[in-house]
Amino acid sequence: MMSITSSQNRLVIRHGKIVNEDGITEDDIYIEDGFIKQIGRNLIIPGGTRTIDARGKYILPGGIDPHTHFEFEFMGSKSVDDFYQGTKAALAGGTTMIIDFAFPKPGESILDCFYNYRQTADDKVCCDYSLHMCLPHWSEQVKREMEILCKDHGINSFKMFMAYNFMLNDAELYSAFEQCQKLGAVAQVHAENGSIIAKNVERLLAKGIVGPEGHELSRPEEVESEAVNRACVIAKQVDCPLYVVHVMSKQAAEVISLARKNNIQVYGEALVAGLSKDGSHCTHNSFQYSAGHILSPPLRSDPSTPLALLNFLAHQHLAMQVNVPIYVVRVSSESAANAIAERRSMGQTLFGEVEASSLAVVGNPHDFNLVTSPPIRSNPNTCGQLLQLLSSDVLQVVGSDNCTFNSKQKELGKDNFSKIPNGVNGVEDRMSVVWEKGVHAGVIDPTRFVAITSTNAAKIFNLYPRKGYIGIGSDADIVIWNPTATRIISAKTHHQAVDFNIFEGLECHGVPEYVIVNGRVVVDEGQLKAVQGFGRFIETAVFPPFVYDPAKVEDLKPQRNGNVDEIQDIREIEKIISEDKICLTPTLPESNIGTPTCKAPRPEGQRNIQDSTFSISEDLDTEHKSCIRVRNPPGGKSSGF
Repeated sequence: MMSITSSQNRLVIRHGKIVNEDGITEDDIYIEDGFIKQIGRNLIIPGGTRTIDARGKYILPGGIDPHTHFEFEFMGSKSVDDFYQGTKAALAGGTTMIIDFAFPKPGESILDCFYNYRQTADDKVCCDYSLHMCLPHWSEQVKREMEILCKDHGINSFKMFMAYNFMLNDAELYSAFEQCQKLGAVAQVHAENGSIIAKNVERLLAKGIVGPEGHELSRPEEVESEAVNRACVIAKQVDCPLYVVHVMSKQAAEVISLARKNNIQVYGEALVAGLSKDGSHCTHNSFQYSAGHILSPPLRSDPSTPLALLNFLAHQHLAMQVNVPIYVVRVSSESAANAIAERRSMGQTLFGEVEASSLAVVGNPHDFNLVTSPPIRSNPNTCGQLLQLLSSDVLQVVGSDNCTFNSKQKELGKDNFSKIPNGVNGVEDRMSVVWEKGVHAGVIDPTRFVAITSTNAAKIFNLYPRKGYIGIGSDADIVIWNPTATRIISAKTHHQAVDFNIFEGLECHGVPEYVIVNGRVVVDEGQLKAVQGFGRFIETAVFPPFVYDPAKVEDLKPQRNGNVDEIQDIREIEKIISEDKICLTPTLPESNIGTPTCKAPRPEGQRNIQDSTFSISEDLDTEHKSCIRVRNPPGGKSSGF
């Protein structure tokens, strides 16, 4: 039977340059029913299909932000971007999927936490999303529920903390990493030495240092890099690969770099804030401005850090040996990055994440808006160093760590820097800032841009090639990027709920002109048309080949041109890879929330005049009914199609 396909579900993109992580081609793309059905030239498509002319533009896989915190209750406040506002802003910036962190409330099990996050997010998200699960404590119950989440609910990553009052001790980290290794999950760490930070805070407050500048002073680079190195040592004992979130310093990145040189499987995540800002913004005379830049690890004061981190992201030099991944979030300093590099160079499986803010913002010790953890470093060289780390593949991913608090919320720490809610924006501006600081500045090329903003995250969290790749059968999550257009970032014009933007006034060359999610155009010539509830929860299977068996990653890659049936081959390969390692992940039975369509269904019997029974991708050898000749009323005969 031929499929009934509305012309509204068909789209062709012509004359653009398709950019994947492995190369650039000039082909057309035909999209039908939310999937990429054809790629090539001189495509035969049905009538009524909308055409987008992408001449002079890049066609990119939709961005994947692996690090967001929407509706997150933290430090006495709740982040102001909810799952609707946050994902809407993500789409405006070219990000078509986010992975949020589910954080259990006091007394809440991680299983109940998962259910509650699904109930909160499913009805709001404008784009597809997945979840990481945070482990604020360790117990046998947590261990059991980790297995349930992996086998039954599509969770394949767990985040442990080495700071805050919910940090795990070394023995607990050992057990958690061991369980991740057993389950085939990705282990992530927030790498800062929480015990040293607590003592530093106590000492600084006693000296009368209460402003935002105390944040970075309490969390120097060596506190970040030491934790990265210690996480690597612990993970090495149980053969557990490592993903370091929010790498914020050169020292932390260098630990990762050395580890990678020694063939250790470690991944590093940069943050967009750290690629564009440094810690000098946290010394501003305005408390509101300084506090707006506070995150943890902090922005670093070294002005060379952003470029260094980007260079660490830019080039893939090393073959990675596979154990079980550890992912260190928010690497913000050179020392932390160095620690990750050192362990990777020794052969350990370790990944580091850099915040996008770290690539664009220099820390200002007096600015409470810049408070985050690890902090944005005050060294103005830090942004450049982080960019270099991204360039050289010491760091593999750029996240936003979007965790936004308004100025009034930041003022909770006006008389005590340790009480300033940590977090900055970035989910909307991540893609443009990385393009500006990386591609436009000549540090990375468009293919590496795709890798660090989309493909690597898809590979690490087992979404590839469904996400993060433009190929036959992949989800039609696409950004048509205009490299010559410019925009100036401002809180007055952004789509987020927060009243402050750490990238205020930054002119970016390169903007998303069209954004397509599951085949639907949601940014149309720059106009945002996001639909609440249009997104779906995407389950992530354990044992991602990229971190457990990299040789199989190439087998998963669909052809750039060919038949849509190739996607079936891809999924068969995925099934073989996960055989005996993973149970099927059924849809969450406890949730009755469905994904609403953009329009209400028509009353029964009412015909949609735009419906068509023609599908270009229908198999030609399928047995159909023969054509039927009919006799028309006065006017003559015609042949039925």
